[in-house]
Amino acid sequence: MSYLFFFGLFSWIILGLATGLTAPVILGLGRGKAILFGVGGAILGGLLATGLGFGGLTSFDFRSLTTAGLASVLTLLVARLLQRS
Repeated sequence: MSYLFFFGLFSWIILGLATGLTAPVILGLGRGKAILFGVGGAILGGLLATGLGFGGLTSFDFRSLTTAGLASVLTLLVARLLQRS
């Protein structure tokens, strides 16, 4: 199996990791929690984009990466709101 087989998934994880690493500075979340929510949100967003026909697990697509990034940020914002409650 080629290492490029899951290139789309790896790009979502890297984007979620980057979002999760910057979230503690901006949102005040704990680092571990922010990374988990960032990566989880990016994967869910990427899978949603794949379901909508944007890219997929096996290829890089800007639309799926954008959807993954937005889902990652949204997940982190929801986590922050729930933490305040």
